[in-house]
Amino acid sequence: MQLWFARGSEVSIREQLVTQVVLGILGDDLAPGQRLPSTRELARRFHLHPNTVSAGYRQLARDRWVEYRRGSGVFVRANKPEMPLSSALALDQMIAGVFRSARKQGVSLPVLRARLRHWLELQPPDHFLLVEPDEELSRIVASEMQQAVSLPVLSCGLEDCRKPLQGSILVALPNRLAAVRQALPEGTELLALRFRSVTSSLGEWLPAPSGALVGIASKWPDFLKLARTMLNAAGFHSDSLVPRDARKTNWQRGLKHTAAVVCDSLTAKELPAGCRAIPFSVLAESSIDELQRYAEFVSRSLESL
Repeated sequence: MQLWFARGSEVSIREQLVTQVVLGILGDDLAPGQRLPSTRELARRFHLHPNTVSAGYRQLARDRWVEYRRGSGVFVRANKPEMPLSSALALDQMIAGVFRSARKQGVSLPVLRARLRHWLELQPPDHFLLVEPDEELSRIVASEMQQAVSLPVLSCGLEDCRKPLQGSILVALPNRLAAVRQALPEGTELLALRFRSVTSSLGEWLPAPSGALVGIASKWPDFLKLARTMLNAAGFHSDSLVPRDARKTNWQRGLKHTAAVVCDSLTAKELPAGCRAIPFSVLAESSIDELQRYAEFVSRSLESL
């Protein structure tokens, strides 16, 4: 994983380090069990103070992204915080559990088959339901999903997902999985989406060209903070960044004078004519592929009814 650090930025070096490592783990640029550079190595390579690197690593360890191994160094934890199982593995485990429980309770195979047939004959899923309480993030992710699949994509908050969800294919982002699973009836299938790697989205634009003005635009506040942190770390000076909260009036003002505008996929459609957009996709390509495979499976099932 490539790291960037910008001195004199409004974002501290420690926060730049923590943000880039977390995004690297979420985007699978950093694999489970991978050893991170030592404090001394990182400090020497980037001319950082060792205490700053140590503070960043301690924060990552407290948040359970990494772990210290005595005498060996700092390693990415085997499991991300609230890390999901793949949908296929989770479903296989549920099916295996049903058969094990049936055998223990003396349920015959014909009876089990009859009950499974009953459940399979209920209303098949016909739409995706994104469970995400952050309204702006929900709009962005739902839009990206809808561009990738033919099935309708709806969204709801945590409270709404407690209601009957027949016909829904439930999906959630990795940072919401534990809360969503807790709100759902036990055994409900939940597809785990994954965040896209920052490097894959912005890598071709880095390192920063000197003297270039770059806009940042979104209605999602966290996007503005994330993009600013990453661009600062990549070498863009704070004075060269033009952040715009797209929820505010006249947010498009001044963006025509930038070399490009880093934005989410929805805001890209609202930029002034002539602006060069660099859309940052939230969802990983692996999640898009999984959604498409699931949608194709459901579509074929509906056609066979």
